[in-house]
Amino acid sequence: MPMRRGTRLYSLLGLLLLLALAYLSLPDSGPSGGGGGPGGLKLPVPWLQPRMSFAGRAGTHFVDAETGAPLYVNGWNSYWLLSSRSPALAAEMLRRGRRMGLTVCRTWAFSDGGPGALQISPGRFSEPVFQMLDYMIYEARRNHIRLILCLVNNLDNFGGKVQYVQWAQAAGANVTNSADSFFSHPTIRGYYKNYVKAILTRRNSYSGIKYSDEPAIFAWELMNEPRCVSNSSAPHIQAWIEEMAAYVKSLDTVHLVTVGIEGFYGPGRSERLGVNPGDWAALLCSDFIQNSAVKDIDFASVHAYPDSWLPKASMEEKVNYLSNWVDSHLNDSEYILRKPVLFSEVGYLQHPEVNNTINGDTVLKLVYDKIYNSAQKLQAGGGALIWQLMVEGSQMYHDGFSMVARDRPSTYKLITEQSCRLQRLYGKEGDPGWQCSLLS
Repeated sequence: MPMRRGTRLYSLLGLLLLLALAYLSLPDSGPSGGGGGPGGLKLPVPWLQPRMSFAGRAGTHFVDAETGAPLYVNGWNSYWLLSSRSPALAAEMLRRGRRMGLTVCRTWAFSDGGPGALQISPGRFSEPVFQMLDYMIYEARRNHIRLILCLVNNLDNFGGKVQYVQWAQAAGANVTNSADSFFSHPTIRGYYKNYVKAILTRRNSYSGIKYSDEPAIFAWELMNEPRCVSNSSAPHIQAWIEEMAAYVKSLDTVHLVTVGIEGFYGPGRSERLGVNPGDWAALLCSDFIQNSAVKDIDFASVHAYPDSWLPKASMEEKVNYLSNWVDSHLNDSEYILRKPVLFSEVGYLQHPEVNNTINGDTVLKLVYDKIYNSAQKLQAGGGALIWQLMVEGSQMYHDGFSMVARDRPSTYKLITEQSCRLQRLYGKEGDPGWQCSLLS
């Protein structure tokens, strides 16, 4: 009998090994192929997933949490991955990002109310849409990409804070029509916390791993570009950031947390108001230093849109402005906040004219050069994410700042060059399956 049991055990182990080898050899694909994509094989076994370490933080720079080695990010935005509800498009975008040596993708982990919503109503979810989010995370890991997952929108697109206010009103709560109620009303704050808990405690149907235990998630972002309608709401935004960052950390002590602000300085920073793109920027209730200094916020975020912020400026004026904007936030992060800063949206208008493409590359190169200089010194400039990259078939999510990278050869080369030089600094901690193909 012992021999027969041993034979059965070895047979079972052999079968599991064959399944694992078959699973890992399947191509990365969506619904029509293998790789565990929707409609394909699912093996939600955590130990079958590719090895990956968490991103962490040591002082003013990101690190590999396992080895302590520095991490500097070259990444991109594709907000539309979840909303597309297309595993094939999401997988293709992640594969293309990897081919350029990109390591982080920022995307939405929300869709509140309306057709195709993830959160249909407070605490009620669409399981098929949740499985699409599962697949995005699963596929990101297979491509050695880490995701920054944003948890709600300031804007009305995909629901946003306005949808939360409407839900509270429909439930009979005494809520004003102002979207600023999102930050202050206890019912709405409770809705948001319940959503955060549902996301962080979700077990991925493709990998079997809880989101809070998933190293392919780089960070949680509390909100995309939090702003207010009334100046009097600034204290409420600050209190909301403090409360929600602490709540996320109470559920997940492993992942990094950021706010999602644009980087504007508030009216109390008179010495820095000239860094803002205009007087209007100080009136939106955010303040880069105060918002980012919160104890449970691990790194600061900054956006950069010289074309839309300075629509009448010359190219030279935009470049000068952007240079000062980046330098100010690098210095504040290094010497005041003592935290990394990620330029999490760097966007410029896309035009078919060659000259405008070259001008856009100038904007991106300026930010890339400053990040690289910061990386060389092991300082706070943690990386930059271009806004935004697309693939063929995702045109409905196109905005004036979107591009299919391979349709812009000069931009494609610039992005890949940034990946290459960051890899040469700290390459051993990057994607083991990607090597720079550009000549030195």
